[in-house]
Amino acid sequence: MGGDMSFWNDIYQKFDPIAFSVFGFPMHWYGIAYVCALLFAFFVAKIIISRAPNRFPISSHMLDSYFIWAEIGVILGARIGYIIIYDPMRFWYLAHPWQIFNIFDTAGNFVGIRGMSYHGAIIGFLLASWIFARLKKQSFLLYMDLAALSIPLAYVFGRIGNFLNQELYGRVVLDSDTFGQMIGIIVDGTLRYPSQLLEAFLEGVVVFIIVLVSARLVRTKGMLIAIYAISYGVMRFIAEYWREPDSQMGLFFGLSMGQILCCCMILCGSALMLYLRAHPKQIKTKANTRKDK
Repeated sequence: MGGDMSFWNDIYQKFDPIAFSVFGFPMHWYGIAYVCALLFAFFVAKIIISRAPNRFPISSHMLDSYFIWAEIGVILGARIGYIIIYDPMRFWYLAHPWQIFNIFDTAGNFVGIRGMSYHGAIIGFLLASWIFARLKKQSFLLYMDLAALSIPLAYVFGRIGNFLNQELYGRVVLDSDTFGQMIGIIVDGTLRYPSQLLEAFLEGVVVFIIVLVSARLVRTKGMLIAIYAISYGVMRFIAEYWREPDSQMGLFFGLSMGQILCCCMILCGSALMLYLRAHPKQIKTKANTRKDK
């Protein structure tokens, strides 16, 4: 193994997940990446509505308001989803809900908020978006299509944040896997796949390309979010084979919890796509002449 590869394999031993400290509070690269992901998705959405006003007749002011709703839904859903789905202390947290967002441990040390679930974030995002659309009299599916184009590349930041935070690492690299030996990262003395980066590529870059190409081929409102759900579910299902399953969850019928949830996403996306194909006249994308309120 060459010198460059050795440096890459040992990068965790040379890299500090804490970027800097503010008044004694450590700021992790993951937190910075999470904020960058949210802001990147917002600015991509801004660009889209400015360049495609006929397809996305959404004012900048309305998008600003929606962003606040959506991000609150994402943060609440991601944290609560992790507690319910993955955390072995879920019942303790449910009995002490004020502790869910406590940034200090029992000894009073600052630890930040640890444990965020993508699938929980999706549920929180959908719920917040639906409430926003109802209250503001906006098209829910229109905003979902905008999100389908805005989210994938922003998601890359989140997975890079996981990598820099040295969490959600991959499975052990097999001795027979030459390529795995080259790209593997040593974690606690064991060579593992950099599954976070593989997920960033598959779930971020590849999904974005799929949705972007689809946007040029389909015009039915709501179809892009259906395509996003299916493509993300497939890419995440594949990526899970390189990712170490959560130790507290294990496998179910040979599938990780992430893969099971992805199957649910694929089914939901497929159901929405079938519904849209069966009712094209009701949901066909049109330029919305109504003024934002």
